[in-house]
Amino acid sequence: MRHYKTPSNGTLKQSTNSEVFCVGKNIYSSEVKWAVVKDKMSGQFTNQEIMQKYGIKNVSQIKTWMKWYRENQVHRFDQPIGKQYSYGHGPDNSSDEDKKERQMNHLKQENEILKKYLEIEKELKRKLSSN
Repeated sequence: MRHYKTPSNGTLKQSTNSEVFCVGKNIYSSEVKWAVVKDKMSGQFTNQEIMQKYGIKNVSQIKTWMKWYRENQVHRFDQPIGKQYSYGHGPDNSSDEDKKERQMNHLKQENEILKKYLEIEKELKRKLSSN
């Protein structure tokens, strides 16, 4: 999973640890955003641990992604910085096929998160019943 950081000269380059640098701000891939949501939903990691794991500098970033997830605005995970589309669910120039593929990927990610949640819930119930 990659996230992107800004160097002072504003050029794109890839470092040894799979980071890609680009102009502006930290930009995180859709995969990183979903992984953060999944880790947060699992309850196994603190915000600080998630920030260290994914190189996130501010806890508000995690809160934003969780808000998008809770409010079913997961289409925003694919939007580039500064492109927060207010009326549509993605760029106007996306084909219907692209939109369907993006939606399918979101649904798959949601399904993974829900499966993980159910696993954790089942394990907790088992632990509680054995005590």
